[in-house]
Amino acid sequence: MALENDTQAPDFELPNQFGEHIRLSDYRGKSAVALVFFPLAFSGTCTGELCELRDNLEIFRADGVELIGISVDSKFALRAWAGQESYDFTLLSDFWPHGDTAKQYGVFLEDKGFANRATFLIDSSGIIRESFITAPGEARTLEAYRIALEELKAA
Repeated sequence: MALENDTQAPDFELPNQFGEHIRLSDYRGKSAVALVFFPLAFSGTCTGELCELRDNLEIFRADGVELIGISVDSKFALRAWAGQESYDFTLLSDFWPHGDTAKQYGVFLEDKGFANRATFLIDSSGIIRESFITAPGEARTLEAYRIALEELKAA
């Protein structure tokens, strides 16, 4: 079961697409974070979703929100995908232990071996303020992000 709003977001440390280790707690006191769990790099729906976020990155930056994608792909696959699609935001590899961070957030699909499409907006104090999950195979809409960002500002 996915973590609920108004709870402390579990801290984690994962490598980004460049091999640098990123901790969620690095953002505490600095900026809010949008954690965007997605199943797999290079898949059609995930590419469409993240390209839409890339093309609308300003809606996050205008509110001081750091956009971070997370999947079970290796950092090497994420780097190739980010380069191919010109993603100008952080992608984190939840490769090993396999899906551990997605499991902490309650969005790992054991039978599939990857995370569901789930988004958590975390304030600068590390509290989950908004979240949304779509049904397997269903893309998240930009409108859902806009609504969640508005709710985050109001919190």
